[in-house]
Amino acid sequence: MAEQARNPELSRKTNYIPLSYNPHSSHSSATHLILTLFPDWNPTDLSFIRFTDGITNTLLKCVNSTKDQDDDAVLLRAYGRETGILIDRERTHTPPPCECSSHALLSAHGLAPALLARFNNGLLYRYVAGRVCKVQDLSVRDVSLAIAARLGQWHGVLPVDRPIDRPDPSPFLPPGPAESENSLWGVLDKWTNALPSGTPEQAARKQELLRELRFLAEKSGLKGLDGGEGLIFGHCDLLNGNVIVLPQPTGAAAAASTETKVHFIDYEYATPCERAFDIANHFAEWGGFDCDYNRIPTAPVRREFIHKYLESYHAHKAASSPRTVTEEDVDALMKEVDAYRGVPGFYWGIWALIQETISQIDFDYAAYAEIRLGEYWAWKKVVSGEVSAAEAGLREARWASEESS
Repeated sequence: MAEQARNPELSRKTNYIPLSYNPHSSHSSATHLILTLFPDWNPTDLSFIRFTDGITNTLLKCVNSTKDQDDDAVLLRAYGRETGILIDRERTHTPPPCECSSHALLSAHGLAPALLARFNNGLLYRYVAGRVCKVQDLSVRDVSLAIAARLGQWHGVLPVDRPIDRPDPSPFLPPGPAESENSLWGVLDKWTNALPSGTPEQAARKQELLRELRFLAEKSGLKGLDGGEGLIFGHCDLLNGNVIVLPQPTGAAAAASTETKVHFIDYEYATPCERAFDIANHFAEWGGFDCDYNRIPTAPVRREFIHKYLESYHAHKAASSPRTVTEEDVDALMKEVDAYRGVPGFYWGIWALIQETISQIDFDYAAYAEIRLGEYWAWKKVVSGEVSAAEAGLREARWASEESS
């Protein structure tokens, strides 16, 4: 049994640790944080495993050799430099589209591992045993359908049109003022306005992208396109590295079910949004950071995913009387997701332009921004009738394809 379960006062005493992780003294600063959380642990028993799938944050698994290597392990996630420009780490309102309170909310609903503490530039939380998905895993049918089911559960049990009850709503946050509710569109507005404008070229591009944001928010018909369901609480970053395939059960439990199950991690971009954005964004991540558009799911593959998603969504939203999913339901959501397919390119293109100015990570954010914004421009040309999907490039052609794989 983990210390948190043995001592329920532990988290309340160490909700907020006024220390920082230092990447230049990684082992010593990480050890200091862990020992502040668990003062009875011996530093000689600790080891750290670095995960390197992300391109913004540092993620370390701390293992105590005298304890269970998974159940008692702790994940330390330290934020990248100046990412507060992109991510609200500290807001305390409900529903809470900031990372720390999002994590606490999800944990209260069994959708996230226990959050143990917050420190100056990161979080400490329980480890989720399993296998991190590779990009190619996203197109494996049983994994894809497991993601659809989990995403439907997320969207079904976390409504955002009313406060969601949870104990002690902000125990992991230092004192600070509450702010108004955020959303996908608020995030895009914040990011686009944060674009650099120090040179004439930067200023011109910023104005161009602000015009495009106004088009998306006011003229495209996308804002509020939610199938009558209202906003959902979206993960908004369902790339392969944030999907964990859980171990298959053993013993008697194995005989009861062999269905693949997944868990989502990293909630820093979670915010209320239209459901179609969260789904379209996940489909965009099938291409990985290399943006391999040959991997983008075709219409029949997306349809199967969406059918599974809707089954799970309705089962969790109205567990006592879930309704049957019809082909009309699937058709409607297919059209919503299709309409949103260009927005992830705009979203992550803006994100990458900001990262290019603040990040110290060895990644070509400038080139990535051009690729992702190129997805948006291609989508806009197609929806405006300027070109056909086939003429707009591989991504649009692949999206329009009726091939079964």
